[in-house]
Amino acid sequence: MGSPLLLTSAERAEGLVARLEQAWREQRLVGLCAEQEQDLLAAALAGSVLCGAAVVVGSGGSAGGRRWCLQPLAHLEASAGATGLWLQSIRLDPSATLQLNPLPLHHVSGLLPLVRSRVWGTSWRRLPPELMRRPQDLAAAFPLPADRPALLSLVPIQLERLLAAAEGCAWLRGCSVVWVGGAALSSELAARARAAEIPLSPCYGASETAAMVAALPPERFLQGEGGCGRALADVELRLDPGGALLVRTKRLSPGCLEAGQLQPLERQEGWWCSGDGACFGPAGLEILGRLDGAISSGGETVFPEQVEARLLGWARAEQLPLDQLLLLPCRDPIWGERLVALVRHGGASGSPGPDASTATTAALIAHCQRLAQQLPPAQRPKHWLACPDLAPNVLGKWERGRWSRWLLQSCDGGASADDAGAEVR
Repeated sequence: MGSPLLLTSAERAEGLVARLEQAWREQRLVGLCAEQEQDLLAAALAGSVLCGAAVVVGSGGSAGGRRWCLQPLAHLEASAGATGLWLQSIRLDPSATLQLNPLPLHHVSGLLPLVRSRVWGTSWRRLPPELMRRPQDLAAAFPLPADRPALLSLVPIQLERLLAAAEGCAWLRGCSVVWVGGAALSSELAARARAAEIPLSPCYGASETAAMVAALPPERFLQGEGGCGRALADVELRLDPGGALLVRTKRLSPGCLEAGQLQPLERQEGWWCSGDGACFGPAGLEILGRLDGAISSGGETVFPEQVEARLLGWARAEQLPLDQLLLLPCRDPIWGERLVALVRHGGASGSPGPDASTATTAALIAHCQRLAQQLPPAQRPKHWLACPDLAPNVLGKWERGRWSRWLLQSCDGGASADDAGAEVR
């Protein structure tokens, strides 16, 4: 048995996989995290007497505190089994596929390709994340096999980088399924993927659900359908009266670890509340955004992620040098809450960074404010601030708590002043 084993991204992938699989054979609990979070995970594991083949991986962190989610290996294997049934439903034999994975193993969607390869008895190949930033070199370094369907898991930021180069598009077209999840897929990015004929499968899942619980078949995506498709065979989905997505499946996490103690996952009659607002459309599940990130503005519920996606799409359609955009809430005496926009200029030469002049950034913000006039009043950002360092984390997710603190420190409360408009800092 033995005490929990903590593994970080600082280890080489081959060695990390070998140690992980050895720990599973020994029925040990393994904590997986980024190198920068090992102190947090060590504190969560400290004193734990849990045993059995399982992992502890991070969950949340975009709003509220970081949580460390326990998932038994049996749950991960059940997830792989359900995904295999989904592949069979689109006429692919799981045992004949090749798993490609550019995501870190401490991310549940980066861990599942390894587990799927074990369950399906098929091959698995690790793609170095740095290579995903060089699509011109990707095809030469990792040519796709002609005799096996290739399956790929991506986050939207990786998809965007590959779509930016003809070589990346050609390589993606050679895959049979490109699952994309972990963060919202904008309508603009989805349209680019369709135009490039990428067999994309937008999907939805969480650490608490042992990854994917719904996925849209690539054929339906290419036909123009949106959303994340239908629930997998071992999953039930429904909405609560407030519009939150509820999930019921036997592979739900038993709970999260805090100071060595397991805090059971809160559920009602087996249903777990994901915290995501959702609806069901013709193609299945549609995610609206985090309910803990939604704001009430003038009596209307506003999902910042949806507004971000629309503004980014319009800006890129007009070829504005808008590299990043993040919307955060601020208090308003009349509306209750309004949005504040943080903006990162793409740089005078087209490369992201702080080299854009103050005047150039101010012009960009003015363009964005003009575009925002197409939005309903409750969705229009009240304040616009330049933020040269603005960027999501390595998985393409926004750490909204971090940028909210930046906003408070940078503006010293100024973002809630009634006369604040566009500021370039």
